[in-house]
Amino acid sequence: MSMDKMSTALNAVLQQNANRHGGSPGVVAMATDRNGNFFEGAAGVRQLGKDAPMSTDSVLALFSTTKAIAGVCLMQLVEEGQLKLSDPAGDYVPDIDELQVLESFDYAGQPRTRVPKRRITVNDLMLHTSGLCYEFFSEKDLQFRKARNIPTIVASDYSSIRTVLLHDPGEEWTYGVNMDWAGLIVEKLRGKRLGEVMRERVFDPLGMKDIGFTMTDDMAKRRATIHDRAADGKLTPLPDLALPQPAVMDCGGHGLYGTVGEYMKFIRMFLNNGDGPNGRVLKPETVEAMCTDGLAEMGLSSGGWTSSIPSLTNTGEFFAGTDKGWGYTFMTNRQATPSGRPAGSLMWAGLANCYYWIDRQNGVGGYWGTQILPFHDTASYPGFVEFESAVYNHR
Repeated sequence: MSMDKMSTALNAVLQQNANRHGGSPGVVAMATDRNGNFFEGAAGVRQLGKDAPMSTDSVLALFSTTKAIAGVCLMQLVEEGQLKLSDPAGDYVPDIDELQVLESFDYAGQPRTRVPKRRITVNDLMLHTSGLCYEFFSEKDLQFRKARNIPTIVASDYSSIRTVLLHDPGEEWTYGVNMDWAGLIVEKLRGKRLGEVMRERVFDPLGMKDIGFTMTDDMAKRRATIHDRAADGKLTPLPDLALPQPAVMDCGGHGLYGTVGEYMKFIRMFLNNGDGPNGRVLKPETVEAMCTDGLAEMGLSSGGWTSSIPSLTNTGEFFAGTDKGWGYTFMTNRQATPSGRPAGSLMWAGLANCYYWIDRQNGVGGYWGTQILPFHDTASYPGFVEFESAVYNHR
């Protein structure tokens, strides 16, 4: 099919998503092959009730789509022999060895904890098998934070990641604050803040400019507003809801702001086995290692999540019923998805309903960016699936 017909089809997906009743306020979506973006589109507005249209250069809170970039920075250290994935994380960030396993809560609501059976490794952090979680995916994590006065992860500071293990390291896949700790390891070994490391070793080689933990003034002017969707579907703009600026801590798990166009350059690096326009970011064998399902040999799977804070996330799962693993650091699908992505591809998402996929087999990837809470939104997530499906249907 011609590119014109594909663009028409993909633009229709965006327009319908933004303009139908109960849709998204605004969306930016792009798709790329190994050479460059073959679709760039936007629909709707940056903030409901205001005129500024959502545009391809709108700046979004990327949330957990930050993780894979932090993972690249860590794997560069592995390439250089500065650390091994089997190393105990506490060799680099000693405080992590102080974290205990939660056993129960006493009658007064105070946690009972114990020392874990083994130390958390760097590999545990990369695969989310440490036992660390997020408070919005676990009633126990939320209760522990309240009992110990630990702030929400959205506070994006060091105290917000010093929580509790829900199980012993290596026993289960539990999605949580692992990559924030991994980012601290990168900072320790590089002697610089994570944002500086990303700039030097990922952003500059890939020509990524409109991205960072702290927004430039120009980026801030183009920032799309996060909206809240109430249980009845009503959308309310939250213009003051933003991660701390300037960033208190460069959180490798969720802290970046950026445009979808800049993230596409990162996706393309994976399609091109680690090469960027201004130099190599990773060796091909490192890319291969990052894209390998690390849970399979442990007899584990990644899967869905249960909401403990309904204002932040719905309960859900990607392509429920399909078997999924985890790489460094994104979900891998062990069987083909209904949207057309082959087995062994990669995808992940960000809390405010950003979603991406990377299909190295076919050399295609895409990113769907909206700014809505709670996660797994009733309009935005199906829009992503529709967008991805349309890309495969029209290729």
